[in-house]
Amino acid sequence: DPHGKFSIDPQFGIIRTKKQLDHEAQSVVVLTVQSQLGDSPVYSSTQVNISVTDINDNPPEFLTKSDKVTISHTQPPGTAVYIAHAEDKDSGLNGAIKYSIASKQSDAFSIDPSLGVVNLTRTVVAEKQQEYTLHIAAEDCGSPPLTSLLMLTAINLTDRRLDSLAVKIVILDINDNSPSFTSSHLSYVMEDVEVGFLVHHIVAKDPDEGRNGQVTYHILAGNENKAFVLDKITGLLTTAQFLDREVQERYSLTVMALDDGSPALSATQVLTIIVLDVNDEAPGFLKQLYETAVPENRDPGEFVIRVEAVDQDAGLNSLLQYEILPGAGYEKFKMNSDSGELVTAASLDRETQEVFSIKGSSVNYLPLRSSTAQLHLAVLDENDHSPLFAKTQYQISVTEDLEEGSAILDLSASDEDAGLNGEVMYSLIDDTYGAFAINSVTGSIVTTKALDRETKSQYTFRAVASDCSTHFPRSTTVSVVVHVNDVNDNDPGFLQNPIRVFVPAETAVNETVATVRAEDVDLGSNGAVVFNLMMAETVFQVDVKTGDIILREPLASKDFSTLLLVTASDQGITPRTATAVVIIFTEEQEEVISFSHSLYEASVPENSAAGGH
Repeated sequence: DPHGKFSIDPQFGIIRTKKQLDHEAQSVVVLTVQSQLGDSPVYSSTQVNISVTDINDNPPEFLTKSDKVTISHTQPPGTAVYIAHAEDKDSGLNGAIKYSIASKQSDAFSIDPSLGVVNLTRTVVAEKQQEYTLHIAAEDCGSPPLTSLLMLTAINLTDRRLDSLAVKIVILDINDNSPSFTSSHLSYVMEDVEVGFLVHHIVAKDPDEGRNGQVTYHILAGNENKAFVLDKITGLLTTAQFLDREVQERYSLTVMALDDGSPALSATQVLTIIVLDVNDEAPGFLKQLYETAVPENRDPGEFVIRVEAVDQDAGLNSLLQYEILPGAGYEKFKMNSDSGELVTAASLDRETQEVFSIKGSSVNYLPLRSSTAQLHLAVLDENDHSPLFAKTQYQISVTEDLEEGSAILDLSASDEDAGLNGEVMYSLIDDTYGAFAINSVTGSIVTTKALDRETKSQYTFRAVASDCSTHFPRSTTVSVVVHVNDVNDNDPGFLQNPIRVFVPAETAVNETVATVRAEDVDLGSNGAVVFNLMMAETVFQVDVKTGDIILREPLASKDFSTLLLVTASDQGITPRTATAVVIIFTEEQEEVISFSHSLYEASVPENSAAGGH
């Protein structure tokens, strides 16, 4: 960089421009960059190729602002009388020129928009005017930043530039000059350019006018493999196929510039095209998968594995450096960037990370090319974790009518260790009164007998989760509380049945003559008792809540007696009922109770269900 147009960040290697670049002065810049580690005398270097892209910053320019040429009345229509020639320093479409007549005094002239050749459109025999003034315009093909419905690509959208030439037509030319090349005989192109990429702009000048100065371009030799295409009018040389520096890195094209005079004159030039190398070969690991194992809890510096990759490029492009892909736990390892040897940088924990990705990359050229290999690192387990329950205490409610063997709770404990160290077995400690058991493998707690809330309404015991390590097993204990919820499984029970009541004949109406009492050991509405008379009765009435039997009518006689059937019902969803016999008589009435038969006989089939009539 002798002109100091670029600077580089010494720490990050970022290249920046320091001065304004000019494509017309230098289209390709080749920089040599050196890297050095600390104060070490050893350094490496690389080549950076920078292509300066053209913008439309130069207008077409005529060699002169005015000129003269003579014409004759003997010249037929179509005779070339002048060749307008302008040059544009830009490249591509930005440097391609179109010619037009901006203003004229007669319709006797026309101009070729591509070649700039001014022709007669008719003879001038009958003209009285002896002198014509034409304004010829040269316009490049750059595009202004216009808004349209069609967006064009591959052409630098820049401003069009316009120059004009006032021509006095007074001179006739003969072809007495050969074309001469003004463009460089050397060009550079990167090997990864697309087909159609502009490689070089061949320019030759011919000072003759008209067809005598009209130059076309041709490739005579060196393009046998048809790698390039040359536009014979514009001199733009583009790629016709993909280039590969590893196949061919230099082309020598013999190019001819030919004018259209009679006889035609020509000139030749050997154009050398250097194909610049790019880092187009990615490194490849010898194996895509590396597998190894290392124990956890070891000291740093433990050797793990060595990986190796190769790059088919040559020179600096084939130099590789190794690194670990960022990921969970990658900071616990170190890799030698030159040898690919991996060692531990910290004590490992298998439960935190057990698989790491290794990336081998070529880092001396841009763009960076790399490949990756997967390293499956199995960290061997030690029993350094105890099983853990999801909760510190479990509370569950069950109904007392569960069948024996019903599952009431699924305990689950996890152990981060592997193998037998992480395999969990379950057991119960404390007395469960024979009501519960646990599946040692699944942790499911089941009933082992029928539950009875009225006997025991709550159970509290502990469950243990133990790993299966053969050396120093670890365990965790958790408390389990089982609440037994009530179901309506008990009938109300009368405290006395039957009940004998002696009522004086003169007892007043609305007086309570007796009270029946019943209890239900169930809870809530299942144990709330209400009383009713089984048969309609006008003399006596029972209080639904208290069980009081109340006289509603005076007794008919002193020898009155009656038998009441009183029901006690709970208030469960499906109520359960008991019946009591209340015998009421006056003091003068003697109680007589006897069976209707002195002997009762019945037969019952074996295996009859309980409660059958």
